[in-house]
Order: sequence, then C-alpha cells, then structure tokens
Amino acid sequence: MKVLIINGSPKADGNTAIALQEMAKIFEAEGVETIIYQVGNKDIRGCISCNACSEKGKCVFDDAVNELAPVFEEADGLVVASPVYYASANATLIACLDRLFYSTGFDKTMKVGASVVVARRGGCSATFDELNKYFTISGMPVASSQYWNSVHGKEKGQAKQDLEGLQTVRTLARNMTFLMKSIALGKEAYGLPAKEEREWTHFIR
Repeated sequence: MKVLIINGSPKADGNTAIALQEMAKIFEAEGVETIIYQVGNKDIRGCISCNACSEKGKCVFDDAVNELAPVFEEADGLVVASPVYYASANATLIACLDRLFYSTGFDKTMKVGASVVVARRGGCSATFDELNKYFTISGMPVASSQYWNSVHGKEKGQAKQDLEGLQTVRTLARNMTFLMKSIALGKEAYGLPAKEEREWTHFIR
C-alpha cells in the first residue's frame, strides 16, 4: 500500500504539517508507505485550458505537477491538505490539483481520497468540501473519520493542542488504510466496476 500526501501549505513545518505527520505515523504503523510532497511553497501556475496534455500525456508546464503524476498513478490513496485562506484552500494547491487531475489520463477509479484542512477558526467546512470534489469527479471513494477532517491552530505549533483534531486525522488514517486494503482485496476477487461509454451533454447546442 502506498499513499501520496500533498501538503498545500507554504510552511514546511506549520500546523498543516503537524496534522499530516500525525497521519503518517498511523500509516507507518499499518505498513502503508507514505510520500509527503509540499506544494504550497512552489511556483505552480494554473491551468490555461490548452488541452496539450491530451496529446503529450502530461501537462505542458513542466513543474511539480508532472513530478507528482507518476507518484499519484502508483499510489493506492491520496491525501490533500491545506490551510484555510478566506474560507478556501491555498490557491497554489488548487492550481496543482486542477492540473494534476485534468492532465493525467490514468484511471483513478477506486483510489482512496481524503482531505484535511487547518484553520485558525472558520472556513474549514467550505474548504473541506472544495477539496473533496476532486475525488468525487474521479471515481475515488472518500475516506471519512469521526468528524470533519479539520485541525485548528493559528501560531506555529498550536495544532498540537487540538487533541480532538489530531485524533480525527489519526482515525482518518486508520479508516483510509482499512478502505484501501479492502478495495485491494475486492479488486483481486471481482475486478473494477464495469464502465459505460462516457456520455457528454453540453448545455449550449
């Protein structure tokens, strides 16, 4: 089992990293390999809808997105995490995810997804919903926990004081591990769900 963890915070040792390290400890104990990749401090531009990726098989902008693509393809699960800025995720993370999901043609069906959000106080639910949409459009089951996956803290290190939040992400890691292992057994016994030919309906004709 392998999980790719994408940290959308610009701070390598900030509160978002504390939450993700808490998950990583559980993954390690469960025998799941984790790769943590920080994108919040990188120069990642947004998608320009050039569609060159459909011909090249990768994004035309050769940056962290193309580095992440093969790791994502090999992974059984993906965790995306962000600090909350104005009730939404870090713009760099969103640019990364937009291009990562759009430019990669491999089948993401039944890779397990989970999102984690970190805030001083408010905006967690909106950001949580925003990040989960990448999974639900891609046939990826979304792992859940005992509460919405949010951790609180403003100053550096304060997330360590949010005992409920840290317990929530530990539970998330255990549930995600169980789901990935269960899906692996199901794929071995039954294969992936059958797929219909895609129907494209446009609202302007």
